[in-house]
Amino acid sequence: MEKENCEKSIDGSVLVVAAHPDDEVLGCGGTIARMSREGRKVHILFVADGESSRSTESNGKNIQKLDDRLSDAKRACQILGCASVHSEQLPDNRLDGVELLRIVQIIERHIERYKPSTVFTHCFGDVNVDHKIVHEAVLAACRPQPGHYVKELIFFEIPSSTEWRVANSSTGFSPSLFVDITETLSIKLKAIKAYTTELRHFPHPRSLKAIEALATWRGATAGLSAAESFVIGRKIL
Repeated sequence: MEKENCEKSIDGSVLVVAAHPDDEVLGCGGTIARMSREGRKVHILFVADGESSRSTESNGKNIQKLDDRLSDAKRACQILGCASVHSEQLPDNRLDGVELLRIVQIIERHIERYKPSTVFTHCFGDVNVDHKIVHEAVLAACRPQPGHYVKELIFFEIPSSTEWRVANSSTGFSPSLFVDITETLSIKLKAIKAYTTELRHFPHPRSLKAIEALATWRGATAGLSAAESFVIGRKIL
């Protein structure tokens, strides 16, 4: 009985804290779809808008692009079966110019609202600065104080950011958790297609072919047909 209790997975709601709309699909879309099928409520929080650093167009067109990106996100998350989607729309690729405390408090409010037992977010080693800031903010918001809701803290990889870190870096991505997404990979690919402006042509890492290849490779390293891989930040049983 003791062994059975130790191996039992954690139930409860899930919060995915992503820097930008599309990171949730790239990082853990297959896992989100699987958890949703299993009856867990998955809530998505986007911290930055994902668009404002790119555009040099008039304000009206900028606003339209922001609206379009958020609409794509809602459609993608609906495909995955998410329970809710919220975007703070802080400035894209400029989170290092926002007080960290502000971002921490945003995440804390969502933790208090949804009381998740599991939180997914970025790993620290990503090249993208927003990913790093969100990682640090989640760590602060999920401090393991007595009675805290979060029992699992899990870090995902993002194609075109995580693997672009140089190989000899001490912050390289070394997965310790693999989730079988054999039955939900097709849902992940359908969801990423909802982001009409974010996919690239192969051999870019953010192409459909590369995304599927990564899932196949992560699966093969764990004896599975397809998987998403993660680093376990903390797990309390």
